[in-house]
Amino acid sequence: MTARGGRSSTRRRSCRQRDYEARRRQRRDRSRRIPARRPRAELDRLYDHLWMLECAITDVESDLDGRATIADHRQAMGWLLAAAKELVALRR
Repeated sequence: MTARGGRSSTRRRSCRQRDYEARRRQRRDRSRRIPARRPRAELDRLYDHLWMLECAITDVESDLDGRATIADHRQAMGWLLAAAKELVALRR
């Protein structure tokens, strides 16, 4: 307790209140941006594209061994980039 009659505890309460309000606003704003449920077809499409990206990564890892040429690297990067772009396009 301070000599001013508890002013310090009032400040702490005020800071906690502002912190609580900020967290509440943040949760409210986040809930507006993220839909509560996604349609099943949309989730299926997302998982399909994630699977394609996983396959592309696996292919690139196996194709680019010690004997890979620059052309092999370019082809692998193109395949990987195409799979990643398709996945990113789902956000729009």
